[in-house]
Amino acid sequence: MEALLELEKVQRVLSLMSSRGLSDSGSTGGGAAADRFLAQFLLFMVQPFDSLSSEKKFLLVSELLRKATPDTLEEVQLLAHVEADQDISSGVLLQPNKKFKTHAEKSAIQAVPMVGFDAMTRSKSTLEDFCRSYFMFHGLDVGDPQSIFKYLPVLSFTESYIYQLDASNEDSLRLVKDNSTSSKVPERKKEALEESSLLQMIEPLDGLLQRQGLMTDRLQNELKSGIQYWSLERKLCQALLRNEKISVEDVMEAIHLKSFDYRVLNLLMYQLTGQQVNELHMDFLSISEFLVEISDDLYDYEDDVMNNTFNILRMFAVIYGPSEAPNILAKCIGEAEEKYEDFSKKLDPGLSCSYWRRCEEATKEGGKVSGHAYGTWNIPPVISDEESFRCERLNKHNASTVII
Repeated sequence: MEALLELEKVQRVLSLMSSRGLSDSGSTGGGAAADRFLAQFLLFMVQPFDSLSSEKKFLLVSELLRKATPDTLEEVQLLAHVEADQDISSGVLLQPNKKFKTHAEKSAIQAVPMVGFDAMTRSKSTLEDFCRSYFMFHGLDVGDPQSIFKYLPVLSFTESYIYQLDASNEDSLRLVKDNSTSSKVPERKKEALEESSLLQMIEPLDGLLQRQGLMTDRLQNELKSGIQYWSLERKLCQALLRNEKISVEDVMEAIHLKSFDYRVLNLLMYQLTGQQVNELHMDFLSISEFLVEISDDLYDYEDDVMNNTFNILRMFAVIYGPSEAPNILAKCIGEAEEKYEDFSKKLDPGLSCSYWRRCEEATKEGGKVSGHAYGTWNIPPVISDEESFRCERLNKHNASTVII
């Protein structure tokens, strides 16, 4: 409805412009697009702004246009970090209902939470898994499209935003070739995001959820858990590259924090549905998340070594040694599975059965042999010399590229 009203306003101004001879009339070659731009501009001009009168605004703009050039607009565009396809031609910057923070508070773009297409694409599988695995805990049928699309905007935006921040953190850990040596051994990038910068980057999402009335202290703490995880990942992975000691306490904290995004989405669902948080469900899902994260780490082990990202088997291999690490990890898995079974018995039988079926589906669909409670655990061979492994893998990749 609001969009239709805005369109009606523009159409009325276009009619007025035509009757007053203010239309572009093809003089600049802009045609209808030029007329819409001019109509949006006139609407923008008549919006109240502090104590400025219409006459004063007209004089200010006239004086500005006399001095400004097209190059000036390009400079402003660069300063505001506005993409070429989001410039004034879209009318976005002229719409008065778009409220940005002033420069004194923060820059306009920083105050607006934004996500990229790549982050949205990467978050797709997580969102699908969340809906299929967690909706049942909220009494929702994932087979009902209305159940999904009613909550999808908030869930999708939040998860995409988190993925975008995760990508930024992984960039600080990614390996590049060292061209100063003949062996071209990978070394970590020098760039690294500070915890304070990550906190600043998550503030827009925090603010958005606040404005939507969805933020709670618990949800805010869970978002901060994500910052703690990324900080721990940097600390641990950089320590591995420098052959420094790491603590098992940091590793276990990291693996438990790793699923923070699922808990963020789950807490959002309680807010969106107006239900109280079910602590039994949260505890049960926390154990399940722990097992799933270990399963994923075992499945992605070699890729995580190549990319220098957090992986519990990598960490255990450094702490306990290549031969003992699998045994220690198997013990952790066994203890977690016992807790999982205990919590599972406390659930409603119907819910427990539904979640059991979902876990079986996920294991089959993922094609994993290192599954969670309903799969077969298979710990891959430990890589004792990660640097040599990376070099060998890179050499094979380069050789295959040359052959092709």
